[in-house]
Amino acid sequence: MRAITLPTFGEPDVLTLADVIEPPVGPNDVRIDVVGAGINGADVSQRRGSYPPPAGAPLWPGLEVSGTISALGDEVSEWQLGDEVCALLPGGGYAERAVVDAGLVLPVPSGVSLLDAAALPEVAATVWSNVFMSAQLRPTESFLAHGGSSGIGAMAIQIARALGSRVFATAGSAEKVAFIDALGATGINYRQDDFVEVTGHELGGQGVDVILDMVGGDYLARDIRALAVGGRIMVIANQSGEVSSFNVGSLMMKRGRIWATTLRARPLAERVAIVAAVRESVWPLVEQGLVRPTVDSVFAPDDAADAHRRMESSAHMGKILLSFA
Repeated sequence: MRAITLPTFGEPDVLTLADVIEPPVGPNDVRIDVVGAGINGADVSQRRGSYPPPAGAPLWPGLEVSGTISALGDEVSEWQLGDEVCALLPGGGYAERAVVDAGLVLPVPSGVSLLDAAALPEVAATVWSNVFMSAQLRPTESFLAHGGSSGIGAMAIQIARALGSRVFATAGSAEKVAFIDALGATGINYRQDDFVEVTGHELGGQGVDVILDMVGGDYLARDIRALAVGGRIMVIANQSGEVSSFNVGSLMMKRGRIWATTLRARPLAERVAIVAAVRESVWPLVEQGLVRPTVDSVFAPDDAADAHRRMESSAHMGKILLSFA
């Protein structure tokens, strides 16, 4: 089969469409004929050589796909050949076919196209596991998402709004702020305004209950300043690449928590539990039209380098997809 491989690490042009050996289907696996594959920041890090795939995963990138089941392991009973699905992967999604544990597979929600479904698994699992399973955001609480126009940010805004929270999100342009506002959040242009001051004013000085941070660096100290008493900061990336420095005493005074997580490296049982929770709690919101995939652009496999360049430009709003259809 064809896959978008990494013969070496480096700039986007190292992505190479090549023939590879198809992964075997284990007893608990399904094989998916891929229609769409989502592009994530982790894929960019893997391409640069700083985020290797976990043991047993294919060497080419790709953490989420959508498509049709074309093979079933001997122990799989919950899926059928021909089912239209999407899935959370440990790697290997940039290919014509992907093999994944059946517990990481989700049905395509009604009202969502098979291609667009590739924009859902990674962001839904990341947001639900961090904001709701770990931080336990409640409908009466406020929420701030950094990178609000990203795929993760857009998903976080939509779920938090659908479940009743007051939502704020940061972005770096007027166009992106308008995108955030259209999703129902209060957009904050971080190039013009201080999110600490804006949230403090809007919330009457009470602070934000839950913050989703993918920036890291000096944002953590500012997150603490913006935090409510008893607030929770979930850190899912360090896009700034900087070392974070903050006053522990300030965090203690707020009885706050900082919790850093990853998704890809978790044990299979944990990822299966997260996917099950997403199916139970997020999929109904999608099917009701309260949450939707936000697709910025779609690229052919031959243009994977251009897709990564768009990802790295930060010009995108929502998810970038590869189409293998």
